Amino acid sequence: MESASRTGPVHYRTAAVGGVNVFYREAGPDSRPVVLLLHGFPSSSRMFRDLIPRLSDAYHVIAPDYPAFGHSAVPDRSTFGYTFDHLADVVDGLLEQLGIGTFAIYVMDFGAPVGFRLALRHPERLSAIIAQNAPLYPEQPRGWWATLGQYWADGSAAHRQASRSYLDLDGLRGQYLSGVQDPSLIDPDN
Repeated sequence: MESASRTGPVHYRTAAVGGVNVFYREAGPDSRPVVLLLHGFPSSSRMFRDLIPRLSDAYHVIAPDYPAFGHSAVPDRSTFGYTFDHLADVVDGLLEQLGIGTFAIYVMDFGAPVGFRLALRHPERLSAIIAQNAPLYPEQPRGWWATLGQYWADGSAAHRQASRSYLDLDGLRGQYLSGVQDPSLIDPDN
């Protein structure tokens, strides 16, 4: 049986970072080592809703939503570059605002290129890397990633249309249910 001490409270906060309101979940004492949880696609910090309280007795846990994910603002593409470099800038800015020095990163899927950029920028501040399904996306996108990568690169109407199937309800649902034998085990809130 789990002890009650492993169910610390989670705080839901927002910080203005570079003119963008960034939502994040935070738990655990400020005096504990920091673990930065970087979510995948198509997701948000909500994917860590069960993990955060379990870590909060031993760690200061921070889990942001990138711009255009979860509860963070959705800046217009004409004023915000949706690149991994820029998403890393935003997360870096959040860490700076929160006064975070040393931290560990837990990267999953889409969070890997964001977290790896932070690791390259601040190797002296990094205490650990925990990777789960954390690919390095190529500079020249290939395979399924090429469709979204082309849209990110130029924002053209044609590439936007080609990417829609990844972002519509059926496409998103398919990412959660592909290969699942019992869909009733998947939280529909995902």
